[in-house]
Amino acid sequence: MNETDASLYLFANIEGGHVFWSNQVSELGPLLVYERLLSGKYDRVKYEKLITNLRATKLEEIKESIDKTGSIFLTPQSLDWPTSLDDLSATPFGLVVKGDLSALAEKSLAIVGTRNPTPYGLRIAGDFAAGFVDREWSIVSGGAYGIDSAAHKGALIAEGRTIAVLAAGVDVAYPAGNARLFAEIAENGALVSEVLPGSHAIPSRFLTRNRIIAALSQATLVVEAAFRSGSLRTARDAAELLRPVMAIPGPINAPTSEGCHRLIGERAAEIVTSVADAVELISTL
Repeated sequence: MNETDASLYLFANIEGGHVFWSNQVSELGPLLVYERLLSGKYDRVKYEKLITNLRATKLEEIKESIDKTGSIFLTPQSLDWPTSLDDLSATPFGLVVKGDLSALAEKSLAIVGTRNPTPYGLRIAGDFAAGFVDREWSIVSGGAYGIDSAAHKGALIAEGRTIAVLAAGVDVAYPAGNARLFAEIAENGALVSEVLPGSHAIPSRFLTRNRIIAALSQATLVVEAAFRSGSLRTARDAAELLRPVMAIPGPINAPTSEGCHRLIGERAAEIVTSVADAVELISTL
């Protein structure tokens, strides 16, 4: 048993974003945490299900499932690990990455927003993605319909690189209509997941993956978001990491822009109206 194998055991059995276990692994290392769990050093009753699952986990089958997708399992000890993730209060035990690992080390902008955008929002997301790609940035988003897809496509059309942080396994096309887009992203950038191949998206995983989107990026841009939106969670995550947050204004009566106006009104985001504005803002912070 080595540190990477121990990380994989924990990765397979503990949902991402768990602050207690993340802190334990950061302090003690994955191997010691794994050994302490199996030897009863943690509450046997409270963690009975976790301990039982750890004992039943077949490591070789997990490794094979990752290999079959053409992916790599990265841990914080890996040379290609994106160290910006270490700023999180709940650093991942690892990541499954399909594509070019070097994409994770490039300076990048997160572009996020509603799944039900207006044509205006789609155009803005694509234009900003292309504009940043032209300036040798990569684009990070969540692979969902709407603004996410427009951002990924804008980067690819501009012959740049983009990273999709998924709430499902790298081999699970969710949403199904983006299967072709995911294949293109894997060829030019990377698909990133905090769950094993074959894992399906559940609501909590969208929230935990948002923190990874924020942490991977030097700044976050919100393009159209409802008053209550998962995109606002990504913006909050970025702000907690002291990363610049920007928002695109829209018509004052547009529900799809209420979230952006809320961020701007609360001074939680800076208003930007052009790629040049955004680049200048980031460079001054």
